[in-house]
Amino acid sequence: MFRSDLPSPASVRPPAQLSRRSLLRGIGGGLVGATLLGATPLLSACGSDSGGGGDAKELTFWNFYGPNPDGNPQSKWFVDLVDTWNKNNDVKIKLHYLPVTEYLGGTALQTAFSSGKGPDIFIISPGDFLRYYNGGVLTDLTPHLGADAIADFSDGVLDTRKVDGKVFGLPMEVEPLAMYYSVDAFEKAGLSEGDLPKTWDALLDVAGKLTNPKRFGVMFETAPGYYQNFTWYPFMWMGGASAIPEDGKPGFNTDAVHKALGLWQDAVKSGAAPKKTKAEGGGNLPAHLGAGYCAMQQSGIWSVSQMETDAKNVKYGVFPLPTPAGGTYTTDMGGWAFVANAKGGNPAAAAKFIAWALGSTDADGVERMRQWNTVVKTNIPARKSVKDAATKAGAFEKPALKIFMEQVAPGGRGEPRYTPEVYKAVSDAIQATMLNGANPAQAAADAAGKIDTFLKGYKGAPIL
Repeated sequence: MFRSDLPSPASVRPPAQLSRRSLLRGIGGGLVGATLLGATPLLSACGSDSGGGGDAKELTFWNFYGPNPDGNPQSKWFVDLVDTWNKNNDVKIKLHYLPVTEYLGGTALQTAFSSGKGPDIFIISPGDFLRYYNGGVLTDLTPHLGADAIADFSDGVLDTRKVDGKVFGLPMEVEPLAMYYSVDAFEKAGLSEGDLPKTWDALLDVAGKLTNPKRFGVMFETAPGYYQNFTWYPFMWMGGASAIPEDGKPGFNTDAVHKALGLWQDAVKSGAAPKKTKAEGGGNLPAHLGAGYCAMQQSGIWSVSQMETDAKNVKYGVFPLPTPAGGTYTTDMGGWAFVANAKGGNPAAAAKFIAWALGSTDADGVERMRQWNTVVKTNIPARKSVKDAATKAGAFEKPALKIFMEQVAPGGRGEPRYTPEVYKAVSDAIQATMLNGANPAQAAADAAGKIDTFLKGYKGAPIL
């Protein structure tokens, strides 16, 4: 297991910046605010200021990275990306920065599309893919991607961005989830690396031993939203369950789901886990584990770079998510993707930009993505060539990242693309059990009923 106080080989040192997952809380949690918490699967109106389609010479690119007023490395990467494109192309890209709480936790993006003024280019996660695909606003990127570019993406990475073999979103990164722990908290409690929990029972036991009046033993995301769902799905999967019926197996109302809901409920009821996170939510490691609010915390690979900048003197370790008795280790693999508005001012040019930005297989394209994934952030690259280049540069020799590469990611499963209706039913079950004391079996049954009723009339793209 990794300990951050052990010597670290020379490697690319990614400056820590607040990443997608670390800030996925906002006012509603995850990608969700007041509007997104609803269950409307289709957008009422789509398009850009140009009225949809055509040959506009300036395209807007909405994002939550840059140009950030702080001018951090992630912001600079976005600015440099667009500057390079604009110097060599007639159709110009104009970045439109939105603070993360507005983009992820607010209603700006949804409102823009609903009023017919959606951006030409924007960023979404698999969790919200079907909202926009079924709404008819995603452009097919496949004509602008060579066979070599598509083949360069790691196996399965494009699956939740495809429909009928066509690619509608190009991923920037892969972000697996793991558990982090405070070395000091373990030592003060008389625990060592040998006590790192490998099972759910052990997790609750160790969390209890680490809990004191000033610190929780473990922490999971508590705010409702796509991020909370994202972090809870692995516990559902480990017992062989799913939010929807698949492969002939029943859907959400199963014993495995009851136990997964019960795990988080037991952590809170025992007092070992909080009912409310601090700062920007459950993915922000420095604000919680780094500040001594908890001794163990579930978060993603992005937290490695974040800790280097925001809590560099804190000794911490990483270990894979514990598994239930008789279960199979699984983690969730997230990551953002660029998409083009099919009703925008120039969908073809927008698609061409995305293919160039994230899919170029020349040396510049590979280096651009290596910088994003292992210099300005810490991710697993979505592309084979980029991963190879990062490996040669020593990016994954850092002990924490070595654990992610060798122990965490091999049990990974891509973040699912569920419709807003499915997402909301699951979210309600998590909230009801974790925070409100509802019976897990009853909450699961209620959610399953809503999901099953919805699926009977569903006519959109496949739910994966």
